[in-house]
Amino acid sequence: MEASRPQNGIQLLLSAEQEAQHIVNTAKNAKMARLRQAKEEAEKEIAEFRAQMEAEYQRKLAESTGDSGANVKRLEKETDAKIEQLKAQSSSISPEVVQMLLKYVTTVKN
Repeated sequence: MEASRPQNGIQLLLSAEQEAQHIVNTAKNAKMARLRQAKEEAEKEIAEFRAQMEAEYQRKLAESTGDSGANVKRLEKETDAKIEQLKAQSSSISPEVVQMLLKYVTTVKN
């Protein structure tokens, strides 16, 4: 019986080692699966965030483009008003300018 005891102890140690190796392998596999799952979740969150930021960018771009059209129209109105104002001013002083030019052209100095 004493000969079987060391044999039995070795067998017990070997089975315990195999069981420990099995537990370690199971834990490694679970860890790898969790890492893959975390990576997929992170990629999903990144894609959602990117889509949200792209939508925000497109919205702001559309707003600024719309404002640009409004700004162009406003500037055109202001320019037209300024042109009309300058035409009115020039037509009001045009006779005076013509008289002054005629005076200088027709006056001879020695």
